[in-house]
Amino acid sequence: MGKIITICNQKGGTGKTTSAINLASYLALAGAKVLLVDLDPQANATSGIGVNKHNIKQSTYHVLLEELEIAEIFQNTAISNLLLAPSSLDLTGAEVELVSVLGREYRLKRAIANIKEDFDYIIIDSPPSLGLLTINALCVADSVLIPVQCEYYALEGLTQLTSTIRLVQENLNPDLTIEGVLMTMADFRTNLTKEVVQEVRKYFKEKVFKTIIPRSIRLTEAPSFGKPVSLYDKDSIGARKYEELSREILGTYEPQGSILEGEAEWKEKL
Repeated sequence: MGKIITICNQKGGTGKTTSAINLASYLALAGAKVLLVDLDPQANATSGIGVNKHNIKQSTYHVLLEELEIAEIFQNTAISNLLLAPSSLDLTGAEVELVSVLGREYRLKRAIANIKEDFDYIIIDSPPSLGLLTINALCVADSVLIPVQCEYYALEGLTQLTSTIRLVQENLNPDLTIEGVLMTMADFRTNLTKEVVQEVRKYFKEKVFKTIIPRSIRLTEAPSFGKPVSLYDKDSIGARKYEELSREILGTYEPQGSILEGEAEWKEKL
């Protein structure tokens, strides 16, 4: 049976979609069979993996409304082991249309139940909110990965997010765990990054991933070309870090030594 990981943070600009695309890509490149599910009406994971979101006629919207089986909307990607369940702007209406439906929180779980065993990993990109779409993503997940940017307001909203996760665990999905907290957009030249990482580690302790994603021009450029960073520039620092993250998820992580100037010295001070 595949493992389902929902990537979630109601705060925008945390690197959530970037992490979904690139983690899914590197898991697939490592040999795992992976499904990337785009549950964000903005459909950035869809376009970022190379599928034109304006041409999508069948999406996760139709799956949540139980008009289509999820396998009917699968799209191939440039990575052979990686399939996409695309999103579309239609998804913005799903929360309103499902508001009075019994068992609305489990629509995605029912849809994925039939295909879960076909994949090693299912990565879900949720929207930057704590609405019904995100609740669906948490109800189906085995674990949740929380990206947190290394910026001043990083911890803002985390209390609300962890409260929501706790409520889901208590009432809807008792098996849900925290996969880990991923620090993103780090600048190793600043004290602010060090302070934020220290605060997050104090709060989440051993749940914080060893891998820290730095600010990277290549990571921000790749989506505009419709490519994961592994295909856009596999030798860039961003690519190497997401590959490192995939190894943590797979349980094959080994420290590679410093590949960013000042990183090793910076980590010693934490």
